[in-house]
Amino acid sequence: MISLFDLLKIGIGPSSSHTVGPMIATQRFVKQLDQTDASDSVVRIVVDLYGSLALTGKGHRTDRAAVLGLCGEHPRTVDPESVDPRFAKIQSERVLRWLGKHSIEFDIERDLLFHRDTFLPEHPNGIRCTAMTGSGATLLQKTYLSVGGGFVVEADEIAEAANPLSRDHTAPFVFHSADELLRLCNEHHLTISELVQQNELSFRTAEEIDRELDQIWDVMNHSIEMGCRHEGILPGGLKIQRRAPGIYKKLMGMSLEGETLSLPKDHIDPLSQIDWVTLFALAVNEENAAGGRVVTAPTNGAAGVIPAVLAAQARFDASVDRQAIHTFLRTASAIGMLYKRNASLSAAEMGCQGEVGVACSMAAAGLAAMMGGTPAQIENAAEIGMEHNLGLTCDPVAGLVQVPCIERNAMGAVKAINAARLAVLYGNGEHCVSLDKVIETMRQTGVDMQSKYKETSLGGLAVNVINC
Repeated sequence: MISLFDLLKIGIGPSSSHTVGPMIATQRFVKQLDQTDASDSVVRIVVDLYGSLALTGKGHRTDRAAVLGLCGEHPRTVDPESVDPRFAKIQSERVLRWLGKHSIEFDIERDLLFHRDTFLPEHPNGIRCTAMTGSGATLLQKTYLSVGGGFVVEADEIAEAANPLSRDHTAPFVFHSADELLRLCNEHHLTISELVQQNELSFRTAEEIDRELDQIWDVMNHSIEMGCRHEGILPGGLKIQRRAPGIYKKLMGMSLEGETLSLPKDHIDPLSQIDWVTLFALAVNEENAAGGRVVTAPTNGAAGVIPAVLAAQARFDASVDRQAIHTFLRTASAIGMLYKRNASLSAAEMGCQGEVGVACSMAAAGLAAMMGGTPAQIENAAEIGMEHNLGLTCDPVAGLVQVPCIERNAMGAVKAINAARLAVLYGNGEHCVSLDKVIETMRQTGVDMQSKYKETSLGGLAVNVINC
């Protein structure tokens, strides 16, 4: 079963499929290598990156993630501030301690290879790890696929990964579709949040679930706070100025220099709440673009949508408490599970509709639940959130998760709020297009979309906007 904590993962930026996934893959490889009898014979480790991982890997910091994974680091626990210094040291000294204890010669130019013209047949995001002896004999070789949202599978597991529900289940309420989810809720008189909670209780205690949800919300808040505080230019060469700190100061009635502004007593901006939503989304995604700590929700490129919607609601609605926040996250995760099961969270497969589009759909559902919506109204909100993101391409300029990704999160967050309000305040759950239909449409659209619009930086803005 897909857990909500598979969808909402704590990691580092800037990409779940290109940073989090490769670090998980290479760490998994060296852990398995360390358990073999041949671990003492390892003289060389080679990492080959294929397809989208190779085409936009440098901009997504895939090289750093893969190398730190070989060192035994994991995205959840690695210190973001340590990544660049450690990578630079390995690059200059040409020595790597795999799993943190076995020293080998490691030449990044020789042993970390980007195959930009080769796509593995199973998935656009391929990574192959090979451990060799001094004579060049292979001791262990594994091929991994970073299938989106930080999910990593071995190549021979891809069929099973595409259909996780083919596995054995111990959860009480297994659902393959939104239709089944609604039926289970109606039959057992459960909300979507309550149903997800019952499934999670099959694997964790209630206290463990609450503690993990609290930690996820803490990290989301922390990424907003850091994004509002950190000023300067984002890394990568586009010279993109961080905007969140300046927007925050203006919204707080301060000048960019920090001086208090004198506003007319009757100054009221009826749209300022939208500005706060925008601020929160920009703050998270600027932190993500800088390689900071964020929650993959359900991907890093779309990490700002859910925190922005949730933080804005918490800011402007005094009734929002811990339970309401948990309800939001559990409900949003149920919708994310449907996209993961029946389509994909990978921009390399679906374009950005599979990232910001899915995040918008999830956030709309979470907010609808927080507003007291019925399961049918929540499903309607999720459907609206995706229906108007269909066909959204992924064409990051210079392969960086900056343009158009950062602003796109702000747009997705505002759209999610609109979808939730339309479904709950002005709808009764009845609608023409079902969530299942829109998920299938997203999948078909992603299949039909040309590869140059799917996280390769070979089309769209990536080629028409050369220098920002």
